[in-house]
Amino acid sequence: LTEEELRKLREETNAEMLRQELEKERQRRLELEQKVNEVLKARTEEVPAAQQSAKPQTQANGTDKRSHTVCSRLQKWFCDKFGEYVEDFRFQPEENTVETEEPLSARRLTENMRRLKRGAKPVTNFVKNLSALSDWYSIYTSAIAFIIYMNAVWHGWAIPMFLFLAILRLSLNYLIARGWRIQWSIVPEVSEPMEPPKEDLTVSEKFQLVLDVAQKAQNLFGKMADILEKIKNLFMWVQPEITQKLYITLWAAFIASCFLPYRIIGLAMGLYAGIKFFLIDFIFKRCPRLRAKYDTPYIIWTSLPTDPQLKERSNATVSRRLQTAASRSYVGASAPTGISKDEDTSRFHTTKRGNFHEVFNLSENERPLAVCENGWRCCLINRDRKMPTDYIRNGVLYVTENYLCFESSKSGSSKRNKVIKLTDITDIQKYKVLSVLPGSGMGIAVSTPSTQKPLVFGAMVHRDEAFETIFNQYVKITSASSSTES
Repeated sequence: LTEEELRKLREETNAEMLRQELEKERQRRLELEQKVNEVLKARTEEVPAAQQSAKPQTQANGTDKRSHTVCSRLQKWFCDKFGEYVEDFRFQPEENTVETEEPLSARRLTENMRRLKRGAKPVTNFVKNLSALSDWYSIYTSAIAFIIYMNAVWHGWAIPMFLFLAILRLSLNYLIARGWRIQWSIVPEVSEPMEPPKEDLTVSEKFQLVLDVAQKAQNLFGKMADILEKIKNLFMWVQPEITQKLYITLWAAFIASCFLPYRIIGLAMGLYAGIKFFLIDFIFKRCPRLRAKYDTPYIIWTSLPTDPQLKERSNATVSRRLQTAASRSYVGASAPTGISKDEDTSRFHTTKRGNFHEVFNLSENERPLAVCENGWRCCLINRDRKMPTDYIRNGVLYVTENYLCFESSKSGSSKRNKVIKLTDITDIQKYKVLSVLPGSGMGIAVSTPSTQKPLVFGAMVHRDEAFETIFNQYVKITSASSSTES
């Protein structure tokens, strides 16, 4: 390297400054060593003199030394403890730990679902027992519980009673953990058959297993989301007439808490809770009409909308406004005289390929039922065809008032679509494409006189809902046609 490059490197690395700092540190270390040596020499000179002066006074100063050592030990112990507490209160930067996500596995997914079911079993059993008490499943048990509860509330022993029950439950759990066989439940438990887990699963079995678990998780998350959305909409004045009742109730409770003693308020709330739980709910469950008229909490909860329901309502109102505006403009221009309102509104229902009645070459009054307005995703398996392109077709299945319509998603040509008249169907039943798969399958088999083998609509996630809708409409149409013929 040249001198110029060496000079630049020295300037960049600040080598001279580092050398100066090192020299300063060395000087400080030498000074400290000298001071330590001087202190040690002074102490060695003081110790013999102190020993000579302390020999005649050993007996007089023995107690003072002991007290001095005890005080020094206590002082040292206190300082150590105080130092530990100070260290505990030292602020440190929060560590951001990233959790490693496990890869998707069918076995792991089913195991987690079973763990969730086992973990929620005590809660579900507790809820079942409370429901059995309210339904008077065991008359003697419910009567004893009602008398004990009302007596405890009347004498102000409700909180001690609940605490005692919690202690009793923990004591029973301790005995059960120690090996005792103690089991008490109002509702008799029904043992569910548990399928032994298979070690080696085929690809199709794993796929079906993942679909079953995903469907259970979907339904569970849907119920939880409905509950949370209803609570949110209750407090956000989405339905003002419902939230107004809660608002008035809170004001009444606030005024009562300001003027009435807490003992009277607790007594009234406890008596009302016992009467409602044991008597009023029992009557409402046995008389649904009374419940629909006078059970205010039940009416409020059932009438509270979820976010998807609110979205459907807003879309319905917008579509009604568009339909009324379009109908007015259509009538103002030139409207045929023989078209009803239902026929006019059916024009606004479209599929991915275009208007519904034009895609399937049907009359304008034929449109999908409200249950399957968006259709069910599935694949059509035509076992009469031998070509692979015609054997399986992916698409969407619709049900109208008189027809079963399948729209193919591969091509825009109407030749690949399938329209089956409901009155032409000779048999309809649930179908499992592969018999080796567990469960009841995900297909629907439809038999017609024009096909040698039944047409199968498979790979349907909502198979049960689709089958129930198609079967009910099929029974309705066939019964209506038979009555008209007779």
